[in-house]
Amino acid sequence: MNFDFNDSMPLYQQIADQLEEMIFSGGFDEGSQVPSTTQLSQQLHINPATVLKGMNILVNKDLLEKRRGLGMFVKKGAQQKIMEQRKESFYNDYVKSLLVEAGKLGITKQHLLDLIERGENDGSINSPEMSI
Repeated sequence: MNFDFNDSMPLYQQIADQLEEMIFSGGFDEGSQVPSTTQLSQQLHINPATVLKGMNILVNKDLLEKRRGLGMFVKKGAQQKIMEQRKESFYNDYVKSLLVEAGKLGITKQHLLDLIERGENDGSINSPEMSI
């Protein structure tokens, strides 16, 4: 985990975001235990309350669950939940603004699809899973 202490984003949010990314990328499997608040705070040299606040964000997002006396565990379905959240964010953050700008430029739906295909063909899009 890497933190930017000069970033305007609070440390607890950076912790939550990085743990979420680790869950999404398979760094923590569903059902597995994540390091304790104490372990993370000692390892990262951060106040335990800050770590706990970041972890609680993921509890509230239903990605982690607290098991009394055992610690925090990645919930079943957490990766899929993150995927769905990211797809929705992708739509809101990119697709909507793309369509607004395309409308301003008079780009038709077909021209937009042609531009996407052009991006696929020229190597700009390197995701093998991309299929439109």
